[in-house]
Order: sequence, then structure tokens, then C-alpha cells
Amino acid sequence: MLTWLVPARISSREKKTKERMSKPGAMDLASGLGGKIDKKEVLSAVDQYEKYHVCFGGEEEARKANYADMVNKYYDLVTSFYEFGWGESFHFAPRWKGESLRESIKRHEHFLALQLSVKHGMKVLDVGCGIGGPLREIARFSSTSITGLNNNEYQISRGTELNRLAGLEKSCNFLKADFMKMPISDNTFDAIYAIEATCHAPDALGCYKEIYRVLKPGQCFAAYEWCMTDSFDPQNEGHQKIKAEIELGDGLPDIRTTRQCLEALKLAGFEVVLEKDLAVGSPVPWYQPLDSSNFSLTSFRLTTVGRWFTRNMVQVLEFVGLAPKGSQRVSSFLEKAAEGLVEGGRKEIFTPMYFFLARKPHSEG
Repeated sequence: MLTWLVPARISSREKKTKERMSKPGAMDLASGLGGKIDKKEVLSAVDQYEKYHVCFGGEEEARKANYADMVNKYYDLVTSFYEFGWGESFHFAPRWKGESLRESIKRHEHFLALQLSVKHGMKVLDVGCGIGGPLREIARFSSTSITGLNNNEYQISRGTELNRLAGLEKSCNFLKADFMKMPISDNTFDAIYAIEATCHAPDALGCYKEIYRVLKPGQCFAAYEWCMTDSFDPQNEGHQKIKAEIELGDGLPDIRTTRQCLEALKLAGFEVVLEKDLAVGSPVPWYQPLDSSNFSLTSFRLTTVGRWFTRNMVQVLEFVGLAPKGSQRVSSFLEKAAEGLVEGGRKEIFTPMYFFLARKPHSEG
């Protein structure tokens, strides 16, 4: 009898726990709001976070100087919203017609793994791993051990628990660290990737240099970057408004252009193997899940109607004391970000999937 083909028995309690962890409901959203921030301090944290941004009179230089604090507050405040709406993988993806959002997200992650030729025995680093959705998917897809680097304690605690539930706690792990100064030895990893994460860096060149340092010679780094495209006009007030809304709603110090990212890669020492905006030519627009004209049962929580229900649900949860004060305001700036993302996508001035594959030379001479 081929016993390895027979699924292991799990208790109904464990099954329910796994389902709850992968599909968080209203009470999970309420209990997780604020992350590691004391529930009584959430409103104050929202005030501090908002003051960094131009919509509230903040300056770009202040955001860059205080990026670690700003990004940490952001992910403490929004991670439960993200998990409630997106599941375990917090990113967009190009889609084919007839393909579900979840299918496209998995394919997007598999594409990255294939471009890096990730395989069993390699030591891989996920830079800015969130709660580890892509990390777990790529680890299962390629039978690879992956380390997720993240500077947010709450996301690491969630990711560690989800790794345990997925049975990956022995092969995958997390490291709490700032990707601008990683406590990792030179030439450590066989492959490195980042999915919509290094956009949080205050300085792309500094971030790419750190990734270059810990990557082994001859090996590759691949990423999906959030960027303004060549169609973005910095003198256009409408374009600037869209950019500011995305920065506020997504914890970004500044959104760089695709050209700035490409130049930073080269200055860091990388050889660029391939670079392309994967949003261009996607049969289904990447922003469709957030678009007011879209209605989907499978990704209902992301739709305009779904976000309306979430917003009102959070209002009730906050009113009755199940969600901390300030939760409605977090929901509000995430809603504003969704509007900015849709408009940025429609006008083709913003992309969340500028892809590049870059190699560290065998010899730096």
C-alpha cells in the first residue's frame, strides 16, 4: 500500500483551526487590529503615522529619515486588514481571462521562483516577506528552504504560526531585521527575491547594495517593484495626488520610477538580465479586484462593495469596543489607497509589478 499517498488524519479541531487561520473572519480582524501596538495606543499610532504623509502636511525627507518607525506602525495597523481581504499573500498579479485572483497570485509567485531557478538544496532569502504567503508557496513549489526577512514583530509572529500550520516550520524560518542593514554575512544566499517590499526602502541603492552583499557571486536577485511609470508627470497635480494617496495608504516614503530602480540596480553592481513591467499587456488589469466596476464572489472583500461592508463592520466593531479606537481611520486611508491604485492603474502612471532579474557577477573586478 502506498501510504505516502494517503493524507494524514487531522482532528476536526485542527482542521477548523487551519481554516480559520487561512480565512480570517470579523473577530480575527478585530482581535488583530493594531498588531503589537497596545490597543489603547492604536489611535495615537494612527495620528503619528498620518503626520508623516503629504496629505497631512508631512515631508518626504521626514518619511525617509523615519522609515523604520513609519513602516512598522503601518504594518501593525494594517496587517489584519490585509489578511482579511487578501489572505496570506499581499500582492497583485497579472491575470489571464478565466483565471481567479488566487490562481494568478500563485502563478506570479511560481514565475519568480522559475526565473531564479530555485530548487531543492538552495538557500533562499525573501526580503520583506510579510506574513510569509509567497514564502510558503515557493517553498512548497520548489522544495526549498527559505528565510523570510521582516522588521515587523507582529507579522513574524503571524508568519511563524502559519508556517507551523502548513508543516513548514522546520524548512522555513523568519529573521527580524531591517533590509537596509541585514545582520547576515557576505555571500550567504543562493537566490534572493522581493515581492512588492523594497518599495518601502528610503533609498533603493542602499537597499540593493545590501542585497548584493549577502548574495553569492554568480547568483540572482529578482523582484516585483512598485513604481511610477514613464507616463507619470511630476508636474501634473492629479498625478501627484494619486501618488500621495498610494504612499499614505501603503506605508511608502516615496515611489520611485522604473528608471530610478533600474539605475540603482546597476550602481549597486548587478548585471540586469531581464526587466519588464508585467502590468503592460495583462489581459485582465491588475487593479480589477479593487475597481468599482468589478464584482466577484471569490474576491468579494477586495471589491468596492466588499470594502464598504468592511468599513461599516469596522465602525460597528470599534463602537462596541471589540476593535480599538482608530480602526476606522486605518480603514479609511486603506480605502483612499485603493482609489489611488485604481486611478494610477487606469492612467498607466503606476505599476505594482515592475519585474527585474539581476545577477551578481562572479568577479567584481
